[in-house]
Amino acid sequence: MDGPRTGHGLDAMRIHVCAVGRLRAGPEHTLIQDYLKRFDRTGRPLSLGPASIIEVEDKKNTGKVGEAVLLQRSTPEGSVICALDERGKTLSSPQFADLLADMRDQGTRDLAFVIGGADGLAPDIRDQAQFALSFGAMVWPHMLARVMLCEQLYRAASILAGKPYHRV
Repeated sequence: MDGPRTGHGLDAMRIHVCAVGRLRAGPEHTLIQDYLKRFDRTGRPLSLGPASIIEVEDKKNTGKVGEAVLLQRSTPEGSVICALDERGKTLSSPQFADLLADMRDQGTRDLAFVIGGADGLAPDIRDQAQFALSFGAMVWPHMLARVMLCEQLYRAASILAGKPYHRV
């Protein structure tokens, strides 16, 4: 990449991490807050952000189908939906950065990443997603997937800003 992809003149693309389960205080929560703070600071001049976490809880214990309904309700209307799913596409960090920049440049106002609970996502929410992203062939705990996503959001903003955080 030759220089920063700033997105000047574009409306900011808001990022929503819609996830099943409540993340309690602890190391994962601390990491997520740190990465989101960094993302917001780095992404703002790039017309990326703010980023928010939207947690849903299946109190009736209805499984993936009930979780899917809650996740669908949690995504802002008109959002482009990206499902985090082991069957999704694996991207390098620069490819992920380009994906975010391309969505922003195409006028996407809201991008919602959906993360299922311990049993993953229901097929209907995967089918509704415009994109499915995988963090590799291994299955990750859904709480760690949140941390990894938030770190990659910050890394993507750093790449697009031409900052040295990402090293090849």
